[in-house]
Amino acid sequence: MMRTAVPVPLSVFALAGALTVQSAGSEAWAQDAPAPAGPLGSFGPLSGFIPFLLIFVLFYFLLILPQQRRQKKHRAMLEALKKNDKVTTNGGVYGTVMSVSKDVVTLEIAPGVRIKLRRDAVTDLRTGDEEESK
Repeated sequence: MMRTAVPVPLSVFALAGALTVQSAGSEAWAQDAPAPAGPLGSFGPLSGFIPFLLIFVLFYFLLILPQQRRQKKHRAMLEALKKNDKVTTNGGVYGTVMSVSKDVVTLEIAPGVRIKLRRDAVTDLRTGDEEESK
């Protein structure tokens, strides 16, 4: 049986993508696409998944792992709170720890002024060389 080539407008091939176009004069002729390199393509069926995997690995090392380290360090700091530690709260209040219980910390923020806070409201443990500017 003899194959006959049928002229087709070029815009049809631009949408199809699976066919290659050869132009002969003013007519476009359809031709079968070349066979993939191997039985499963160049990288197999998971080749579309590789970029997503690389993005996840990048996010893990740039975002997730540093955040977990900060949380671990903060938890250790909260566990190590003791009387007379100078701390900063998440509201920006500076104070000195007067007592520590399981979930509550009592701070002295001025002479004779004490407040009770949740333990996780403490954000920073200040050292003695970090004095407030007056």
